[in-house]
Amino acid sequence: MTDPRLSDSSVFPDPVYKETVLRPLFDGAKNHHVAAFRAVDRAHLVMLAETGILNADQAGKIASALDAIDAEVDPTTLVYTGEVEDFFFLIEKELKKRLGPDLAGRLHTARSRNDIDHTLFKLGLKARLDALIGKAIALHEALVAAAEREKATLIVAYTHGQPAQPTTFGHYLSAVIEVLARDIDRLFEAYGIVDLSPMGAAAITTSGFATDRARVAELLGFAAPLQNSYSCIAAVDYITSTYGALELMFLHLGRPIQDLQFWTSFEVGQIYVPNALVQISSIMPQKRNPVPIEHLRHLASQTFGRARAMLDIMHNTPFTDMNDSEGETQSMGYQAFDGAERVLDLLAALVAQIKVDPARVANNIRRSCITITELADSLVRREGLSFREGHEIAAAVARAVVAMEGDLVSDGYAPFLNAFEKATGRKTTIDAATFAELVSPEYFVAVRTRFGGPAPEPLEAAIAGYQTRGKEFAARLHTLMQREAAAAHQLKQRFDALKGNT
Repeated sequence: MTDPRLSDSSVFPDPVYKETVLRPLFDGAKNHHVAAFRAVDRAHLVMLAETGILNADQAGKIASALDAIDAEVDPTTLVYTGEVEDFFFLIEKELKKRLGPDLAGRLHTARSRNDIDHTLFKLGLKARLDALIGKAIALHEALVAAAEREKATLIVAYTHGQPAQPTTFGHYLSAVIEVLARDIDRLFEAYGIVDLSPMGAAAITTSGFATDRARVAELLGFAAPLQNSYSCIAAVDYITSTYGALELMFLHLGRPIQDLQFWTSFEVGQIYVPNALVQISSIMPQKRNPVPIEHLRHLASQTFGRARAMLDIMHNTPFTDMNDSEGETQSMGYQAFDGAERVLDLLAALVAQIKVDPARVANNIRRSCITITELADSLVRREGLSFREGHEIAAAVARAVVAMEGDLVSDGYAPFLNAFEKATGRKTTIDAATFAELVSPEYFVAVRTRFGGPAPEPLEAAIAGYQTRGKEFAARLHTLMQREAAAAHQLKQRFDALKGNT
């Protein structure tokens, strides 16, 4: 009887286990990790040669065999048969066919599938974070351009679902920009956690061989090796930090997307979506359905949900190497990136094309009396009243204008005179023309010159800052991608040099 403590690689797997576990894992590896597998093999081989663990002849023959496998084995055509356990052992089997078991087996000196797997997963996340950050920066740029374009365009701002105060569309978009910038910062922070190489940890405790972990990290484009070898195979914070940042970004983006849905409704109508982003009803000819916004909403929610699921999978798992964080979980997480990229692209396109409908905005301002706050403020400054007195007078004016379905600018002066005299026992010094100016939306915005306000001076300063921040983001991403490209070039040169020694 076989000792149950010992494995036997010659035994074919149970057919159910093969179909339910091994085949999906193999397919995930061939679909997502082939390029990273190749890079890991090459970087590890270069390091073994540079440290003298393998001699030049051995390293050269292994390098030539790896090239031959790449040329002769097309991963897209592979069908899992169960003859080998996984993609790693398939490559080792192909090496043995070309080199024999002794030389082929030397490539695996001082490494394990444990450190290989986490390196593959980190390389996969780094590439996806590169792309996602690039698209987030493009959205940031689109939002900044729209804020600049719409910095003086009046809109109705809502609180609790009700018209609250006038501001500008540029001011609103600036708030979205600031949140997005913080989300981009979180993605960069997550990238920094991913950007540490596990290679050289081997199964758990590194190796007795004189390996050079920093060299492998450099050749693979990592910033450095992750220091503690146990952490390399047990810590999943590179997963949770990545998907935590993703979850927050799409929770946050979902909120302005919901505003756009509300603002394009027939009853509000302050945002106009051009025909290129509108679908018509199949039965109701009058309908203009801005369905891209609905797609943005549900795709953002799907992305949020998939990212949250990755965190849930990591919950209450042991602090060790485990399948919970590996192949199929990684493949599941990539779906979150796929949805995320679609949202960022579509939202950037939408923001660049939507317009404010000034007539609808003006009508909604008229109907809602949302400039009345400035009347209360002006009574404090001009008439020396307390804010509470000014608030009560302004409230009385608003009630009177709404009751007559009037316009605050043209119909509010008479109610104002009555309310002011009733509250103070004296006449106001504010004449009709001044009253009309004080309750106009243009004046409301213009006097809000404090830091962060919608008036031209603070808003233009803010937008200039966002433009600078966008350039900093782009430069930071460019630096990371340059390092990765330089590492890939160096790896190719060193690997090709090994083949010259055969």
